[in-house]
Amino acid sequence: MDAAENAPPVDAVEAVTRELAADLGAVKVSFMIADLSGRALVRLAHVRADAAGEGRRSGDEVATVMPFDGGPAERALRSQAVQVFAQDGDWTVLAPVTDRGEVIGLLEMTLPDEPVPRVLREITRTAHALAFVVIANRRYTDLFEWGQRTTSFTLSAEIQRRLLPGSFTCEASAFTLSGWLEPAASIGGDTFDYSLGRDVLHFSVTDAMGHGVASALTATLGVGSLRNSRRSGAGLVEQAELANTALAENAVVVGGYVTAILGSLDLRTGVCSLVNAGHVPPLLVREGNPQELLLPGNFPLGMFAEGRYRASEITLRAGDRLVVVTDGTRERKAANLDLSARLRQMTDLHPREAVRSLADAVLEIAGPVLDDDATLLILDWHARHSEDRNTSSGADQARTSPALPW
Repeated sequence: MDAAENAPPVDAVEAVTRELAADLGAVKVSFMIADLSGRALVRLAHVRADAAGEGRRSGDEVATVMPFDGGPAERALRSQAVQVFAQDGDWTVLAPVTDRGEVIGLLEMTLPDEPVPRVLREITRTAHALAFVVIANRRYTDLFEWGQRTTSFTLSAEIQRRLLPGSFTCEASAFTLSGWLEPAASIGGDTFDYSLGRDVLHFSVTDAMGHGVASALTATLGVGSLRNSRRSGAGLVEQAELANTALAENAVVVGGYVTAILGSLDLRTGVCSLVNAGHVPPLLVREGNPQELLLPGNFPLGMFAEGRYRASEITLRAGDRLVVVTDGTRERKAANLDLSARLRQMTDLHPREAVRSLADAVLEIAGPVLDDDATLLILDWHARHSEDRNTSSGADQARTSPALPW
């Protein structure tokens, strides 16, 4: 940690890996960050601009993309388990870099001898520490974000990216949550968000009308209002009504509106309050059976300035899964996806793997270029709010996926 703090933010990860390599006599050690598509790893390196080698470059920075292929690297990330194997006379260790279930990347180490349990424990502990090094230092530099962008962003995509939470996955004692956004060719204004209080989980999935920069700006106004009122202590219905007024009075596009599912989950009781503002109904998967939740109808946010909103409640049981999607997973070509059948097939998948598997299914049917954003949020309820988590290196091993989607 001292090495990370003393190094510049762009060198913090390398400073930590150098210390570990020296301590363990490693042949090679490197960090690979997960790319933003969730389908590859990216090895970042600092080399002379005139040096030979493959990879995407920005000055002396090189990013080499390694697509998932079902091999040890993908297995390590998806299962959150260290992979050890012999290769070319040396031993390779791949340790997940994870915080609260959020996959950040992999620590890759090459050793001259087979690692004993003590060495593996030190590597996995350092991999977990690397998660905090990346989280802390990415605030000061674009390097990590640049490395993760294996495809270029449009202006509307840049705006949309800033509306998403800093971590797509969150594991807590009472729940596991993960969201995913698969963008359309021209950004469709989708977002998801969540915030964890002491005894409550707030979450939302929104879809702004239109496409491109105008849609992203409408989404910005909607999400900004929801966050502002939430942080001011407003209740769920009040959040919806304040966002409705803010959009109706300030939308950059005349008549611009946002459909939304807003949720508030009491972590002590499992009572979940929901507001449906003109959105696709959420689904509840209980005992493996998906069913749509019939919620009171409300107009989209911003459609009518004087609109009033109603919430309803559902009490979750341990083992329940709540699924919220946008219309990009249900309409146009994506309508050919049997969402209920897919949800039945993936009840054992960690939400992190389930949202990405569903996104892949949408791309397979409606891609490779989507007409509309496809956004998903999956919340698993465990009903153990008063208990501490039982984790290993940033992940609850009891919740990892027993059957992986590849």
